[in-house]
Amino acid sequence: MSIIKLHDKYFKNFISKEEIDLAVKSVATQISNDLKDEIPLFIAILNGSFVYAADLLRHYPGQCEISFVKLASYEGTNSTGSIKNLIGLNGDVKDRTVVILEDIVDTGNTLQEIFSLFEDKKVKQLKIATLFLKPDVYKKELPIDYIGMSIPDKFIVGYGLDYDNLGRNLPDVYQLTSLKMKNIVLFGPPGAGKGTQADLLKNIFNLIHISTGDVFRQNIKNQTELGILAKSYMDDGNLVPDEVTIDMLKAEVEKNSTAKGFIFDGFPRTESQAKALDLYLNEKGETINGMVALEVPEDILVSRLLERGKISERPDDQDQEKIRTRFNEYNTKTAVLKDYYFTQGKYFGINGVGSIEEITNRLKVVVEQL
Repeated sequence: MSIIKLHDKYFKNFISKEEIDLAVKSVATQISNDLKDEIPLFIAILNGSFVYAADLLRHYPGQCEISFVKLASYEGTNSTGSIKNLIGLNGDVKDRTVVILEDIVDTGNTLQEIFSLFEDKKVKQLKIATLFLKPDVYKKELPIDYIGMSIPDKFIVGYGLDYDNLGRNLPDVYQLTSLKMKNIVLFGPPGAGKGTQADLLKNIFNLIHISTGDVFRQNIKNQTELGILAKSYMDDGNLVPDEVTIDMLKAEVEKNSTAKGFIFDGFPRTESQAKALDLYLNEKGETINGMVALEVPEDILVSRLLERGKISERPDDQDQEKIRTRFNEYNTKTAVLKDYYFTQGKYFGINGVGSIEEITNRLKVVVEQL
């Protein structure tokens, strides 16, 4: 399952482009069989039906003509129940067989307007070919001759359909969904204060903080099946495979099934891990809302870590060369992840210099909007 965000709402995939193509082809075949001795005039209802009309014409085996009418009856995700605008036909349709191409029929209000429009046109016959029909809310007794597929009464976008002008270019159709969680990837170089801020954010937003390092140590200490497996790789000097790490994280998420969301700290570290996390969350109907990265100049971080090393006695915090090697590794991996989340509109860089309270306030502003 894939989740997309348009404006302030989330949508999950509903009908694939392959299923849509089969439905369009079926409608084209039915019309062709019924009108094989005629040259029909297709009337496409804009804006939503332009993709449907183009594909149907490509599938239509016979000769045909096409024109367009515009009727607008939607604002946001709710039908207004009235037609706001009407652009009429150009040309004479008298004694022609007219086939109206509608992307979707729900209440039937737009369809009623179409029938009214053609009442005095003296057409030979008027037929309706809709790609989608919502039978649960269809209120009219007007005939619909061709139906690509019937669907539940859910607000959908994609394949020409939009939510406030976005989503028409999507090849698949998505339906409105509500995400239950706020999931954040918290990123930052060593010494950026990630752990401190994660502890504060989890209390402010009532989220669960999952630190990859803590999860590893916990599993190894408790000698869980995954912990033993991870340790076997580490003892041999090998990296723990992504699937083992993600399985540990899945187990942590499943332990907190009623959580309002998660702060993922230390994961993902690679693009393949990010994709694995996305896949897992999508299966649950959830998504990563944003990657929030603390950005601090390297020289300041070096000073912080050297000071921390005097207290923690960690060898990797006491050697400047080792510290800079860690930064190089972080920067290499972050560049890839930054691009991955940036292209989805989910990357947020935060100034990590200042007091703990100042940095927390900057983070709050971003997280509140996710």
